Amino acid sequence: MGSVEILRAADFIGIASFALSGFLAAVRHRLDIFGVALLAFLTALGGGIARDVIVGQIPVSMQNFSLCLIVLATIFAATALKLHRKTELDQKLIFVASDAVGLAAFSISGSIVAINAGLNAFGVAVLSLLTAVGGGMIRDMLVNDVPAILKSEFYATIAIMVGIFIFFLKEFEYLNIYSIFLLFVFALTLRMVAYFKEWHLPKLD
Repeated sequence: MGSVEILRAADFIGIASFALSGFLAAVRHRLDIFGVALLAFLTALGGGIARDVIVGQIPVSMQNFSLCLIVLATIFAATALKLHRKTELDQKLIFVASDAVGLAAFSISGSIVAINAGLNAFGVAVLSLLTAVGGGMIRDMLVNDVPAILKSEFYATIAIMVGIFIFFLKEFEYLNIYSIFLLFVFALTLRMVAYFKEWHLPKLD
């Protein structure tokens, strides 16, 4: 499996996961149907749009309608499962897990786009971060929350780590489906452990 297939799979996983987190955040803030759909779409696709614009590409979501269909399918599935009737669901494991999967998947897809664009290590780390947290920042700001990147346990750091790892995997010619999968599992596990252990970066007193 080449980088294109890996990128596509990572994008699909990330879009579905972030669409769910956007859906749950919208439900918590009691938005109407339009608000729910808008938040789900912006959370799922916002980071990818910013990523593509930076590397001078037309955003994939504006060319490939299947990405929009993934968001719609996620919204319909969440509605059919009556997730909107669950109280404080976005504070529970399903929200944290879906957000963690999106973080890991989009960090990888952003890094691969950066690698394909010929960016250096700094550029790969930045694009990994922007792709992973861009949609979540839009989500949080639209519902007047402090973006998770500024307060959440070991969140942005994971995206930067993924970008750096992918850069060096490419440099040493170890970037393949197996190393990508292991990195995905590592990032997902680290995020969940950080959440349950309440790990934080040091704060200024």
